[in-house]
Amino acid sequence: MDKDSFFKDVYEVAKLIPEGRVTSYGAIAAYLGVKRSARVVGWAMNGAVAQHDVPAHRVVNRIGVLTGKNHFQSPKRMQELLEAEGIKVKNDQIVNFDNHFWDPMIELGL
Repeated sequence: MDKDSFFKDVYEVAKLIPEGRVTSYGAIAAYLGVKRSARVVGWAMNGAVAQHDVPAHRVVNRIGVLTGKNHFQSPKRMQELLEAEGIKVKNDQIVNFDNHFWDPMIELGL
């Protein structure tokens, strides 16, 4: 797996997540055909924070915890961006995560 092209693929999927929705590292990995590579998707998203066209704040862990928050300008920035899109966060976890979850396998079809 070429890391640079994989990261680009991750970013392209992340760009498709609609405002007010979130997905998980594992869901992106599964969509890209590498189901056990959620951690690598996480590494890609850590680098995406600096890219203004990739909504890195919309990618969280499998239960809706803001595990990537420390890679933003401040630890609260990820939550602020999500709340600006109407997603409630409490104790670093998305409230009603299942209602906001965007599954690329379903939404983009494979």
